[in-house]
Amino acid sequence: MKPPILPTRKYTDVAGWIDKQPKSWKERIRFGALDMSATYAAVYSVMLPKAAQVVDPFHVISLANRSLDAVRRRVQTEQTGHRGRRDDPLYRARRVLLRGEEHLDAGATERLWSLLALGDPGAEVAIAYRVKERLREFYRTRDPDQATQMLRELEAHCRRRTMPPEIQRLGRTLKAWFEKIANFHLARVSNGPTEALNNLIKRIKRIGFGFRNFENYRIRALLYAGKPNWRVLGSIVVR
Repeated sequence: MKPPILPTRKYTDVAGWIDKQPKSWKERIRFGALDMSATYAAVYSVMLPKAAQVVDPFHVISLANRSLDAVRRRVQTEQTGHRGRRDDPLYRARRVLLRGEEHLDAGATERLWSLLALGDPGAEVAIAYRVKERLREFYRTRDPDQATQMLRELEAHCRRRTMPPEIQRLGRTLKAWFEKIANFHLARVSNGPTEALNNLIKRIKRIGFGFRNFENYRIRALLYAGKPNWRVLGSIVVR
């Protein structure tokens, strides 16, 4: 089978490529990793209905981090009337907030909560930080049933009216993608390898200053990957 390097990222092209594959190949696919793209989720649902869809953990945590940072920036503006400046407590805490709690030593932890006490009187940033850390804990949990219950409680907690609006929006997203996020604990797969390959292909395009001929582009990608399938390369006719 030829490596699936397609000319575009259109869902129709992806669906068309899957449709052309042997039935036995499609039936062997048990899990499919994806980001939170409704379009690609639909492709999975239609073309590979038996495959369990798994939302990539990186994208979920990134969404939680963006929600936390949105709360921080809003509270910063409300408290000071301007965007973050060097000496503002919340601006000084911005990087520490996005780090995993387990990676902070005692000094960094004390500094973080001191800065929040100064710049976050309503504890909105602190609440968003705890939500982000709880979501990270969900991924560290090894028991699938426990993890699912944890995610269910977190999703309901985020959607409470008393929560910051940014966290309520995060809660609605968690609810919409609940099953696909929880499926991580069935297979513990991610689309990291796919993202790495996509990055490699983009680097090749930059190095070549673009390619007019897709087959040349594809051959270059296979060669650059280091382990090309020489039988496949030999079968390609470049016009």
